[in-house]
Amino acid sequence: MNKALAALLMVLMASCSAPETPQQGNTVTALNKSEYAGRWVVINYWAKWCKPCIKEIPELNALDQKYKQVAVLGVNYDGNEHDELQTQIIALEIEFPTLLEDPSSALGISLPSVLPTTLILNPDGNLVATLVGPQTLESLALATGQIGMPATESTSGDALDREPQSHQP
Repeated sequence: MNKALAALLMVLMASCSAPETPQQGNTVTALNKSEYAGRWVVINYWAKWCKPCIKEIPELNALDQKYKQVAVLGVNYDGNEHDELQTQIIALEIEFPTLLEDPSSALGISLPSVLPTTLILNPDGNLVATLVGPQTLESLALATGQIGMPATESTSGDALDREPQSHQP
């Protein structure tokens, strides 16, 4: 009887799943706004050669982990695909999904000319802010209405090519 109980406990323990861990290298083909209905969406344009982009990746990872009502998606500015993209995602420790298709045309905007650039979509799927320059967890949480006020024109410094700007359509 004790052996049967021990065997049952082992089976039950083996079936328990480990805590969810971030999946590096996860990619999504295209932005599907209906999939994110009711959630804030943060779309971040990044490149391996962009030091401010690399600096803000831990902030984006933290946002993705801390606020479940916010979906964080990345876009590789250089349009890398397949193995090269996977290698960069893993090397940069990007834990949020990366879009394989640039969503700018679907959103009715031009491809950003400065990196990093972060787009904020409200829970209705509307673009409400464009943040230029590296962001912090706090600035992203503020822009997505997680703390303080809803999305506003907020930016942070050190854009790659020019002074930080914000655009609110």
